[in-house]
Amino acid sequence: MSFEWKGVFPALITPLSADDTLDMKMFDSNLSAQLDAGVDGIIIGGSLGEASSITTEEKEKLVKFSIEKTGNKFPVLLNIAEGSTKEAIRQADFAKKWGAAGLMLLPPMRYKADERETVAYFKQVAASTDLPIMLYNNPVDYKIEITPDMFDELAVCENIQAVKESTRDVSNVTRMRNRFGERFKILCGVDTIVLEELMMGAHGWVAGLVNAFPKETVAIYRLVKAGRIQEAREIYRWFMPLLELDIHPKLVQYIKLAASITGLGTEIVRSPRLILTGEERKRVVKIIEEGIASRPVLPDYLNL
Repeated sequence: MSFEWKGVFPALITPLSADDTLDMKMFDSNLSAQLDAGVDGIIIGGSLGEASSITTEEKEKLVKFSIEKTGNKFPVLLNIAEGSTKEAIRQADFAKKWGAAGLMLLPPMRYKADERETVAYFKQVAASTDLPIMLYNNPVDYKIEITPDMFDELAVCENIQAVKESTRDVSNVTRMRNRFGERFKILCGVDTIVLEELMMGAHGWVAGLVNAFPKETVAIYRLVKAGRIQEAREIYRWFMPLLELDIHPKLVQYIKLAASITGLGTEIVRSPRLILTGEERKRVVKIIEEGIASRPVLPDYLNL
């Protein structure tokens, strides 16, 4: 299916049951809430979806379930985060067979490839599939930056169409737009700077706290694109303490806890991650509960 790289694309959590299996009932509830809120696509198996610990069989189940639920009329994307080019190509082939509409692709995992190696990796994966691809540029967490010069080399790959911009440098939006115009669509990948990046021309948002607060997330995006900046800013200011849960090494635990409190997930994580306990859990719960208690009344953002 064809789709546009714009709007809100939740990086969905992977709900788990106490026996460490997929909690498909809770996944269905979360997915339904996202669709009702007006998101524009979903991403399975991202960093927030515990990409490093879920299996290929679990990814297949989540992708196929999502496609069936949405009647294949809604973009379901699969994240690829692998240590070898061979395995990344294999995962891209699986995604195509399962019916995914596109891919989010990280640089090689567990090896700090240099620029030549990283470009070659992306080109080989892109050449193996006709699925549209969004590259994930997150040097803070994954230690490899995809520079504008590297995007110059990658522009020959027609199916590399977008970037999840997670460098934490807001000026990268302007830098990319100045250099490439509309060649690469830009989706903000860091919740705490999304208003700034949307204002500077980002096309969309790969969101994290959307797993717990889908309506507020989509409302910010729609309001900005409608030019109603003050309304978006007020929601964003309310949201900020919650959005900061997205930029911590334990973002999976923090956002799963938030989703469990809002009824859209479970806080169970896969080992070696552990459920939050003690003072840390109390601190995060306090942030979430204060956010819920002061939740803003939203405008009719779906009809903007």
